[in-house]
This record gives sequence, structure tokens and C-alpha cells, in this order.
Amino acid sequence: METFEKNKVLQIHHRDNVLVALRDLAKGEQVLFDHISYTMLDEVRAKHKFFMQDMKTGDEVIMYGVLVGKAQHPVAKGALMTTDNVKHAAEPYSYRSSQYHWQAPDVSKFRDRTFMGYKRKNGKVGTANYWLFIPTVFCENRNMDVIKEALHNELGYAVTDKYKQFTHQLCQAYAQGKDILAQDLSLTPEGHSHSRVFKHIDGIKFLNHQGGCGGTRQDAETLGKLLAAYADHPNVGGITVLSLGCQNLQVQDFMGELHKRNPDLGKPLLVFEQQQSISEEDLIRQAIQQTFAGLVELNKSERQPEPLSELCIGVKCGGSDGFSGISANPAVGYTADMVVALGGTVLLAEFPELCGVEQQLIDRCTSEDIARKFIDLMRSYDKMAHQVGSGFHMNPSPGNIKDGLITDAIKSAGAAKKGGNSPVTDVLDYTEPATRKGLNLVCTPGNDVEATTGKAAAGATLILFTTGLGTPTGNPVCPTIKLATNSLLAKRMGDIIDIDCGPIIDGEKTIAEMGEAILEYCIAAASGQVIPKAVQLNQDDFIPWKRGVSL
Repeated sequence: METFEKNKVLQIHHRDNVLVALRDLAKGEQVLFDHISYTMLDEVRAKHKFFMQDMKTGDEVIMYGVLVGKAQHPVAKGALMTTDNVKHAAEPYSYRSSQYHWQAPDVSKFRDRTFMGYKRKNGKVGTANYWLFIPTVFCENRNMDVIKEALHNELGYAVTDKYKQFTHQLCQAYAQGKDILAQDLSLTPEGHSHSRVFKHIDGIKFLNHQGGCGGTRQDAETLGKLLAAYADHPNVGGITVLSLGCQNLQVQDFMGELHKRNPDLGKPLLVFEQQQSISEEDLIRQAIQQTFAGLVELNKSERQPEPLSELCIGVKCGGSDGFSGISANPAVGYTADMVVALGGTVLLAEFPELCGVEQQLIDRCTSEDIARKFIDLMRSYDKMAHQVGSGFHMNPSPGNIKDGLITDAIKSAGAAKKGGNSPVTDVLDYTEPATRKGLNLVCTPGNDVEATTGKAAAGATLILFTTGLGTPTGNPVCPTIKLATNSLLAKRMGDIIDIDCGPIIDGEKTIAEMGEAILEYCIAAASGQVIPKAVQLNQDDFIPWKRGVSL
């Protein structure tokens, strides 16, 4: 079903034995669906589910057409699904030879479209042009912060000074002996204190992190691969590296990983090692001065028309709710299918949030080797979680559960909708680059920032991030577009939301119509014609995954 009209409830798949409330249903209210009347035995808030039939202990709960849980005790028809009466369950999975057939969406209106991108020496195309600062160890974070404040403020990349001005007003009120909480002070309008010095440079980004030393050698090795992936990213035009000198992640290790990834980088790369400098002041002065000279050269780059086949879009959900799997996620999935049909690349990650839909994804793999790599990564990840007393079943957050995502399998079945229906052309371990067009599965945690960090490392040049509760996060080098699953959220948190998918719930737009609108926004964002809210707000979140248990 593509449109929900003004219905009270929705059955997502014809096999489902639960219905989703599209609006709040009162206890005792009568609901008619498919010529059958249901009496609500509990209050069922919008986004939550109730049972279509009486359930016995151990009965399977089906949603999205797959097993998502089992009844823990007898439950009557019309009762609310809760964490008390349903626990996570998922079907076993294995490789089986299958002939997957995919009906690509009609992309005729986009076939000859282009976006204005930055073409790099290796042929990859960026949607932005950033200069990137990389510390090989956390000891350099403070120097990074000093440089960031200097460059951002003077070159026009700082977020508005409105909070500084607001605090200044509070200081004045305090000095005058006024009641601080009684002051009716307003924030000044959005705006930069300085205009941009470099017209063709979209930002100067900083990858502050807590790694590089003190952990395991494996942690340092993984971090080296991750930082090399960001240096090689199509959206990065130049790099400044700060090193202490004695850390586990040596500069030559980072350079070795970068060479393996791209032997002919073709970008300016500046390296400064503090223990070889005459002073900290000289290190910072040299880094700023030489970077400024690099920025002058990078500013000569200009956007040029590129085919949509050069888009690499990561799809992500965070702060999910009970509408995620029926509005924003399938709409993004439709966009993903369009991008694949146009010859582009889509990255679906968050392996803990693919629990329960593994068999569907396995059957979509284009080769046995790809399928078995996915199986191996999923099983080793799940085993690692169980070894420390956890598991994928513990993935839903309190916010997820409160808004209707009762089990991990429910959350996963809805989350997987972001990947659309195209064949799986490759499976990537963490930090591996996407080299095959089409839908790629990328091994990352479900954790929002660890996942977006991993997608960018795989090569995503835009990220579509759906949210039902509101998530203020982004990525330093990959513009992140926020999509609300419902209109209430889009209105309440309009300062961080770019696209409202609520019209799907209200029956005002179909999934296909919304999917096409999302692609139009992607083209504009990839061309620098619109700036996503996360970019405007400098939501540059970066968290390396240490390959420990993170859900």
C-alpha cells in the first residue's frame, strides 16, 4: 500500500498479525479494518501496534511480513503490543541459491540530469570541497581546537556568534544586579561574523578523536585505515596532519594506509610533528600559514556537471519511531532504488539493525561470495556481542521502545527499508571502500555517529538520515540530509530537519512521490545549491569504531 489516506490503522504486509495505529486510539474505541471490527483493550498511541487475533504463549508475531517476536503469555485480540507481552525473535538464515528479480523504478525524467560536483584526480566526484585537519593521536586535539577557532572565525566558516552574544547580554545583566532568569533576552538572527574568504571551499573540517595511542595496536591500525579513508574522500581537496611523534599510530603507518588506498592521491598533504618542532607556537603558526597557502590553491577548483551515476549516497536512521519503517525509510528506499537504476551507489550499514531481515538480503546478493561475506560478518558481530552478555536484541533504545519499536526485529525490518529493493552488489567490512556500483552493505554499529563515520569512510558523498524523534548529528566531510518521519517533528525541530515525510502518513503523498522529491533535494545539495541544516550548524560528528561491542 503506497498511500494511507486518512485511515486510523495500517497493515504493512498482508501476512502481518498486528496493525499499526496511525493516530491515537482510545481504550474501548472500535476500529474497522478490512471489514473486521477491533475493540481496543488498551489505549494505543500513534505509532504503536495492537494484535489482530488472540495469541497464545509462543505464538509468532509477524510484521513487515517477517518474524519480529514471540508472545510471552496469552494476549487477546485488540491488546497493545508491549515489551512485556512480546520478546524479540528472528528467523534463522543461511545461503541458498536464489534468482532475485528486481523491477527498477521509472527514472526516465532523471536519466539525463547532472549535478555540479568536484572531480578528483582518481575520477571520483565530490559533492563538496573541504580542507581536512587530521590528528594521528588525541594529544593533538587541543592544537586542533586552537587552529579551528582561528581559521573558522577569520575565514567565515564559524557558526553564528549568537550564543556568545546571548551570554554577553547575560554578563551585562549580572553586572547590573538583575535577576538573570527574569531577563527576556532573544538570540540574534543566524549569520556569520565574517563573509567567506574562499568562494570555492565549502568548509575546513577537523577530525578530533580519542584514539591513536593507549589502546590496542589493532585500534591504532583500524584508526589509520579510517583516517586514510577520510583523506582520500572525494569531498576532501586538501589535508593537514598533526602528529605528536611517539604515538602508536605513526605518520608512516597512516601514509602507508593512504598509499594502499590511493597510490596517486593528487591532493596537497601537509604533515606537522610536534616533537620535531621548536615550540607549540611555531607548530600552530606553521600549520596555519602553510594551510592558508594550500587553501589559496584549492580555491581555484570549481564545480562542473557530472552524471547522477557519480552519486554515492549513504542511508541512515537514528532516533527512530514507529513511523520510520512506513514513511521516511521506504521513501529513502525508493530514492535509493532510483540512484541504483541511474548507475549510482548506495550504502546501507548498521548491521545490528539488519537482524531479522538477513535472509531477504542474502537472497538479494549477486554472488555466493558476497552473500557468505555478509553472513560471516553478521555472525561474528553477533557472537562478539553475546560474549559480553549483550546481543542484537538489546539494540532498541528507550526512545525507540517508547515510540513503538518494541523488538530489534521490528526496528530492523523498518530500518532495512532504507536500502530499497535492488540487488546487493557488494558487502564491505569497516573502512573498506565501495568500488562497485549499486547497493552495498557496510559493516558498522547502529550507533548514529559510528555508523555515519563508517559510511563516509566507505565513500558516501551524501547521507540521507531519517529520524522520528529528532537527531542533531552530521558528518565532517559528508553533507547529511535529515528527514522527519512525521510532520509534528518536522515543525517542532525545523532547525535541524530538511525534509518532512509526514505527508506519507497523512495520505497527501505517495512513497514514490516523496522518493522523487528526496532525489531532487539530493541533486541540489550535491550541487551546493542548498545547504543541509546539519552542514549549516557544523554538526561535524566523528566517532571511530574500535571494533568492540557497539550496538
